[in-house]
Amino acid sequence: MVEEEKKKDDTIPFYPDHIRTEFYVTLGVFVLILVVGLVGLLTPLGLGQPADPMVTPEHIKPEWYFLSLYQLLKFIPKTTGAVAPILALLLLLAWPFIDHKPDKTKQTYRNRLILSVTVLILLVGLTIWGELS
Repeated sequence: MVEEEKKKDDTIPFYPDHIRTEFYVTLGVFVLILVVGLVGLLTPLGLGQPADPMVTPEHIKPEWYFLSLYQLLKFIPKTTGAVAPILALLLLLAWPFIDHKPDKTKQTYRNRLILSVTVLILLVGLTIWGELS
C-alpha cells in the first residue's frame, strides 16, 4: 500500500502538464515559422533575373527523349507544337476503339508498315538533328 501511494506521488498528471508542453511546442514552431517567413520576406535571395517561361536560353537542351519535340518546335508555331504531340498520342491511344474492321489484306499491312517506318525515321531523324543543332 505504501509503494502504491509512493508511485502515485512520482507520476505527473497528464492534463495540465501535457497540454502546457504541447502549447509551448506549438508556440515555438509558430515563432520559428514567423521568423523564417519575415527573414525571407525582408531579404529575398535570387540567383539572377527571374525566369521567363516564354524565352529559352540558347544553351539549354532537353533530355534525349524530348529532342525530337524540341526540334519540331523550331519549325512550327509554339501552340501547335505543344498541342500536336498530345493530340497524336491521344489518337494513338484511341485508335483500337476507332478502327474495328479486321483488315487482313497485304496492302493494309504494307501501308501500316510504311507509315510506321516513316514515323520512326522522322522521330530518330529529329532527335539526331536536335542533338547536333
